[in-house]
Amino acid sequence: MLKRFYPFAGRYDDEIKTIICNDKGAEFISAKVNIKLEDILVSEGDVTFIDEFIPSKNGFVDQLDDPLFATQVTTFECGSLALGVRATHMLVDACTLCTFLNEWALANGEENEIESNGRPGFDPSPLFPARGLPPYPLPHASDNMSNKYIRKKYSFNESVISRLKANRKNRTSQWSKVQSVSAIIWNAFMAVDRATYSCRRESVIIQPINLRGRMASFIPKNYCGNIWSYFTTKATTNETNEELTDLLCDSVKKTVSDLSKAYHDSEEGQMMILNCLIQLGSVNLESTNVSGITSWCKFPFYEADFGFGKPTWVVPGTIRVQNSAFFIDDSHGNGLETYVFMDAKDVPIFEEALEVKAFTA
Repeated sequence: MLKRFYPFAGRYDDEIKTIICNDKGAEFISAKVNIKLEDILVSEGDVTFIDEFIPSKNGFVDQLDDPLFATQVTTFECGSLALGVRATHMLVDACTLCTFLNEWALANGEENEIESNGRPGFDPSPLFPARGLPPYPLPHASDNMSNKYIRKKYSFNESVISRLKANRKNRTSQWSKVQSVSAIIWNAFMAVDRATYSCRRESVIIQPINLRGRMASFIPKNYCGNIWSYFTTKATTNETNEELTDLLCDSVKKTVSDLSKAYHDSEEGQMMILNCLIQLGSVNLESTNVSGITSWCKFPFYEADFGFGKPTWVVPGTIRVQNSAFFIDDSHGNGLETYVFMDAKDVPIFEEALEVKAFTA
């Protein structure tokens, strides 16, 4: 696998801001635990324990010799397996990680790995040449955040999502399940902010968008690397949950429309992506509530079958950044699981605003 996904075996040189493909290899860890898989398959609550099944370092590459990709296979008492992977975001996005896992699973079922030009991999010519990145407006993530912020899971089943969509007053708009749940989470983040600052502040939600299949020029869905950008949605101080959903819906539509008119290999297209990042650096953190939501929905993580059957539970193992949320489809594909990072003291306020009991019934 590493022959086609060769940057996974390289190292990052911070001085020249480049991944050196020196074939130093990826990290592999084998572990055993004295519990059964069913002991960790929780429906709701604090799921911080899943970090124990993911290789350490939280995606940070601090030293020249740090591996860019690591995997940990954990065996349970019942014979079940947990596969945890860690890859630096300097190398891959969620789409690339999903592609790699499915290709790895496919190769695992073959006697010999088949070389084919039709299979995904890394193209030596980058789509978006490096031009330098602006400061990221969300709080800086570091290893010590593991002690400060907790990860909580909230599930939204198909019936709950249907009820959320039914609340739209503007019948001409179509809400996706991601937009419907994003508004609920965003509203809860704003409730925490109001309690913290004793006033209503302007709020900005930051969301990444996959560029594959969205720009005027064709970018294959299995093209590997970091092929994504950001878009932001602003709210004032008094929008209802339905109005927030409409704002998110309009923001997505505008972003997709703008991208569909730009070619990735043109100056206009590359500046469009760069300007999206630059805008983030202009957000005033002193007067604005900034939150982030990332969706892994529609990526086929649940299709990765290594010969033991499809996964029972897939969890995004991500860096803990305050007031951020990560979405993924549930195992059935119709519901949605949300993993929220927040300060432990903010949980009661967040859940009161979320009305968690009503939405997980």
